[in-house]
Amino acid sequence: MYPTDEPDESDVLRRLRDAPRILELLQEATATGLSLQKQLRAEFPADVVRAALSLVELRRKAVGRFSRADRMWFDPTGLEQATAEPVALHKAQRFNGRVHDFCCGIGSDMIAMARSGCEVTGVDLNPATCLRAEWNAECYEVSDRVSVVAADVLHYPAQTGLLHVDPDRRAGPGRRVLKVEECVPGLGDLLHMMRAFSGGAIKLSPASNFGGKFPGCEIELISLGGECKEATIWFGELRGEFEYRATVLPSGETLAADPLAAWTNVGPLGRWLYDPDPAIVRAGLVDVLAERLGLRRLDDAEEYLTSDELVTSPFVSPFEVVEDFPNNPKEIRRAVRLGDYGQAEIKCRHVPVKAEEVRRKLTLNGSKPVSLIYTRQSGKTRVVLCHRPQR
Repeated sequence: MYPTDEPDESDVLRRLRDAPRILELLQEATATGLSLQKQLRAEFPADVVRAALSLVELRRKAVGRFSRADRMWFDPTGLEQATAEPVALHKAQRFNGRVHDFCCGIGSDMIAMARSGCEVTGVDLNPATCLRAEWNAECYEVSDRVSVVAADVLHYPAQTGLLHVDPDRRAGPGRRVLKVEECVPGLGDLLHMMRAFSGGAIKLSPASNFGGKFPGCEIELISLGGECKEATIWFGELRGEFEYRATVLPSGETLAADPLAAWTNVGPLGRWLYDPDPAIVRAGLVDVLAERLGLRRLDDAEEYLTSDELVTSPFVSPFEVVEDFPNNPKEIRRAVRLGDYGQAEIKCRHVPVKAEEVRRKLTLNGSKPVSLIYTRQSGKTRVVLCHRPQR
């Protein structure tokens, strides 16, 4: 993590922690904005008030990502880059014994590994971030299995056992990077760490250029609630048998295979259309999944799948086809207008579509939901009018 521009941030955090009353007052407050700040500054220092207001807002944003968000300690960057609790707990299942968590941030992965029984040392460059990680470990009652050190991971002496590392993906304030080479630590340092430790995991953005960068490793794409959250590079003794794996949470279902081990037929649209989970798509396992589920592609360059009979799987979202027509705006509007539809979901993958512009031109005066899926079918763009099956 990059160091903060405020050298006294740790002091402000400690004073805020020693004044729990301010957080209680914020929870009970009826005033807002400047009026609220004025009331609080009559009793507390201005820097503590600012820190408290920020923390309360971040705790609200973290609800849903962390089961104890209302007690945790966050900063904006720490929350943004923190691994969501279900994802961290999933990864922690592979770890055992003593682990170093480099670039530990606010401690999400560190805490998850400690909860699974590991002894974890978190290392981060920012002292205030280390404080937050320590206090968050207390929130989850794992302080006895956690230690946090403020240090530069590139010069940290411990290079044995297992490693988890979350490279900083900011090349500077306000700039995020997707190239592994531009992260901190960068690709060269990460490869050095992989050789030094007996095994571990590297957390990367699923949009990063990880392909071909980590030979001999397993790359796991992890989605949560239908959104691909992370690419985890498993190396050494923690890597699996196959190069690619896709895992969907919260179900925990996982598919590991060689992406080139299957080939799927292209065929006509059937009664059912399927949208593969983004982890499956990013892992390149669409053909493997289609072969195992007995599905077919609509087009060589299209991830949408189809079948004549309904297939259920946590790896796909099914849609029942109502109508299929060319990409003609007038025909699309006609079909929606005649269908008693009130809400429209618009989806696409390789067909460029301005969803909000399309939605604004639809007549949605009915009561039923509808899905419009723009697809490539045998080289041509078509629109599938369909709906999600009732649960």
